[in-house]
Amino acid sequence: MTEYGYFLSSEEFTPAELLDQARRAEQAGFTRLAISDHFHPWNDAQGNSPFVWSMIGALSQTVTLPVTTLVTCPTVRLHPTVTAQAAATSSVLLDGRFTLGVGTGEALNEHVNGDRWPSFADRADMLDEALQVIRELFTGRLVSHRGRHYTVDNARLYTPPTQPLPIYVSGFGPNAAELAGRIGDGFVTMTPDADLVRAFHDGGGAGKPVIGGVKVCWGPDRDSAVDTVHRLWPTELLPGELAQVLPTPAHFEQASELVTREMVAEAVTCGDDPDEHTRTVRAYADAGFDEVYVGQIGPDQTAFFDAYAGNVLPALRG
Repeated sequence: MTEYGYFLSSEEFTPAELLDQARRAEQAGFTRLAISDHFHPWNDAQGNSPFVWSMIGALSQTVTLPVTTLVTCPTVRLHPTVTAQAAATSSVLLDGRFTLGVGTGEALNEHVNGDRWPSFADRADMLDEALQVIRELFTGRLVSHRGRHYTVDNARLYTPPTQPLPIYVSGFGPNAAELAGRIGDGFVTMTPDADLVRAFHDGGGAGKPVIGGVKVCWGPDRDSAVDTVHRLWPTELLPGELAQVLPTPAHFEQASELVTREMVAEAVTCGDDPDEHTRTVRAYADAGFDEVYVGQIGPDQTAFFDAYAGNVLPALRG
């Protein structure tokens, strides 16, 4: 049975707002939480970007729900050894209710130390090697590693995970789905694409979970909700690899000039029709997803949680 979680957008909300949303999500009947890992927001209008590992520590003391990163890049901005320590501590704080979602990252977040932004093929190879290092460190044993991309010199996690810590791999095309099937314990993708789910299963992911996420904007005035999405999240509709290669929020703002209000109105679920919201989320379950995370765009969080608690989540589960 598909589980329905809430997506905490660290690009759009302050730490205090994220913690409040987590509490409300648990009260509303969402059974899981996901949180983004960004150094920058996608644009200045979003206006936030707290450190995800601090947020997860705070979440562990705020709610009882499982938490997944959607997603962390463990290859450039943070060395795999540091990611392993952060994830292990998160798992211990959450009593094993933590999943490390990883991906090959975006230049937006990973260029900040001045590193070269590699090609996708190199990033995929880096991710493969990084996960080998991270899994070795999760054992709590002393690890030394000399690889193509990373060196580890006598590193040991003295606070390793006390329970299995799954690593889910993000991807948006058939090659990435096959990579996730080969090296991941699960697959993360953001569109309800049954073909990608099959590619993941055929590539070695049979029996492993598939999780996804979708952003909506609940509100009594659909036109106003569309305006909110167009102001805050036009980046969701940028095509191709732009999201992976543009280096700054200013570049995303320039590219987003190509995204019209009409495109947003057609692509994003806006307004207060519970049936429309239910259909949007149910599409993921119909495509074979095991977990779906819904994020509310904009400030009207109270109305969203009330509507989902009273109408949408019961319809999905019914």
